Amino acid sequence: MRLGDGWVIPGAILEKKRTIRGIGSRVFGAGVAALGLACLVFGEFDPGQQVPKNFPARVTLAYCAGAFMVAAALAIEWRRTRAWGAAALAVYYTLFVLLLMDGHILLQGYAVYGSYEELAMQLAIAACALIVYASCAEIDRLIATRITRIARMAFGVCCVIWGGAHFMYMNMTAPLVPKWLPFGQVFWGYLTGVFFIAAGVALVTGIRARLASVLLTVMIACFGLLANGPMLVGDPSSHFNWTESALNLALIGAAWVVADSLDPS
Repeated sequence: MRLGDGWVIPGAILEKKRTIRGIGSRVFGAGVAALGLACLVFGEFDPGQQVPKNFPARVTLAYCAGAFMVAAALAIEWRRTRAWGAAALAVYYTLFVLLLMDGHILLQGYAVYGSYEELAMQLAIAACALIVYASCAEIDRLIATRITRIARMAFGVCCVIWGGAHFMYMNMTAPLVPKWLPFGQVFWGYLTGVFFIAAGVALVTGIRARLASVLLTVMIACFGLLANGPMLVGDPSSHFNWTESALNLALIGAAWVVADSLDPS
């Protein structure tokens, strides 16, 4: 590729900027909007956003957070506002959720594996928002490419952490697997843990990353159908069940966005 100043850069070095316009970004936006709606309906923060119960004006802040998440997520659904919505979510989840709300979890429980799993859920949403932003914002193509690569690798690390959680907390993972599946609940708990780790390694290394992200999207969607969905139907009055289903939807969209960012077309 020849630039205006005469320098030639090999095509392998300069990656084409991809515009994420597919269904994945819309599913992601719908999932985050559903999380925000759960905050508004129940007057409570998403369980992944840790705010002390005695925090001043906590309920009011929960309503504000929910309204913000809904507005930013819906902005992603329209082309003209997609970059602004993605940027807003990336900033919110990176600065407010990961650092201010959940930062103390890691400081207080750095030896507890579950602390990393919880943070990985929030980091995955921030990473997806960054990919969507980089794909449609009017920024330099090289900067957009770097942002996308870093965000993809961050999402891959999240996958590795989730996979490890299946092994660390099999006593909580196995009961989520339907009993009617062959080979038993523990088998599927370990197998999906391996799949998560394999997908994460693929995204971090770039080896078979596109295939891994597509299969990851399918697997997370299966979780929604076989685990989160039945939990929600069984107890629709539970704020936790609603947020877990909404988070699952957001992560389906996030994995789909990662796959779209690797689309060779």
